[in-house]
Amino acid sequence: MDVVTLIAFAAVSFVGIATPGPTVLLALTNGSRHGLRRAVTGMIGAVLSDFVLIGAVAIGLGALLAASEFWFSMLKWVGAAYLAFLGIMLLRSKGTIDAALKSDEARAMQSTLSIGLKSFMVAATNPKGYLFFSAFLPQFIDPTQPQPGQYALLALIFAAIDFIIMFGYAFFGSQAVRFLKTSGALWLERACGGALLALAGSLAFYRRATA
Repeated sequence: MDVVTLIAFAAVSFVGIATPGPTVLLALTNGSRHGLRRAVTGMIGAVLSDFVLIGAVAIGLGALLAASEFWFSMLKWVGAAYLAFLGIMLLRSKGTIDAALKSDEARAMQSTLSIGLKSFMVAATNPKGYLFFSAFLPQFIDPTQPQPGQYALLALIFAAIDFIIMFGYAFFGSQAVRFLKTSGALWLERACGGALLALAGSLAFYRRATA
């Protein structure tokens, strides 16, 4: 695996990650609701899911999902239901952003562990991620060289880019909310909730490719 291959992988990964998806939307809302420091926990959860997904692909679980309609459907509906749940919770928001800005104690009430777990679960229960990595990663793997080390290197690069982009989204959320009135901040949160619901619907109607 040469430098050119790694640069190409990093460039394609950057474009893919920067396109708004569930984890970056959660980073945005975590930044606006809980502040940048607490949002880092969500980023760590999402990065851990990157390693889980890429590790699963490396041992062949991505191919299993591609071949098994049952397991693909099971994971798909779990992921869609979880995204829908998060979206509905954000749509039902009643000023939590404004309250979080006014009181550090209000922020502390939100479990740090739950912030990270939400981001982890959103990615880990999305079968599209496994299928994506199953199709994407082998293009950058040299079959003549030992593969575990190559997968590990690609995972580190992808996770680093993922963290940087999520940090940018969370930073934007934490700063934007300072300049928004209560109603504006509320609409930001509800817009993210609507986007998560749309992504849940997209996942629910997603079909695995058949030969």
